[in-house]
Amino acid sequence: MEAALSIAYFPPIQWFGKLMRYDKVWIERGDNYVKQTYRNRCTIVTTSGALSLSVPVEGFDGQKCLMKDVRVSSHGEWRRQHWNALESAYGESPFFEYYADDLRPFFEKQWTFLFDYDMEIVATLCRLLDIEPRYAPTDHYLTAADGIATGVDDYREAIRPKHPLPDEEWTPRRYYQVYEQRHGFLPDMSIIDLLFNMGPESVLYL
Repeated sequence: MEAALSIAYFPPIQWFGKLMRYDKVWIERGDNYVKQTYRNRCTIVTTSGALSLSVPVEGFDGQKCLMKDVRVSSHGEWRRQHWNALESAYGESPFFEYYADDLRPFFEKQWTFLFDYDMEIVATLCRLLDIEPRYAPTDHYLTAADGIATGVDDYREAIRPKHPLPDEEWTPRRYYQVYEQRHGFLPDMSIIDLLFNMGPESVLYL
């Protein structure tokens, strides 16, 4: 079984659930970049509730730009701000110190292209989760015809922060969250929320 996903910045747990379920996952790099998607944002749990972290990207000519051509902005201090937010949100979680050294470099080094940045993050997260899924970037944009012809299940529009398409195969389940007593359980968070809270047991949740 094969599936198609859009790339994501510290992807949501649902995204990794697809990596675990399918024999091969195609990660789309030929789609058009769309604002307010997981391509450049993730959601974490803080003392104040859910917080969205967004990676700024450079402007591009025209109204459309292929995902593979989108460049990460080097302006501002967003990397430091993101890392400070993670430290503040998860500093008291059971496994923050365990994984911090593996993730800190993503907030220190500069990447040119957002797609490459996100793919490096995914590779590191797979290692930390101790999973070895088969995934690869597409070499051309997958159309509906491609999906029908090859049996590729398309989740590119099902996993997004706003107005996602239905995904009957995914039902968020509760796991331990540091601030659950304050906010209740918050589903659909970034995989790092699961990782910092559950550590090596994260793979059992997936």
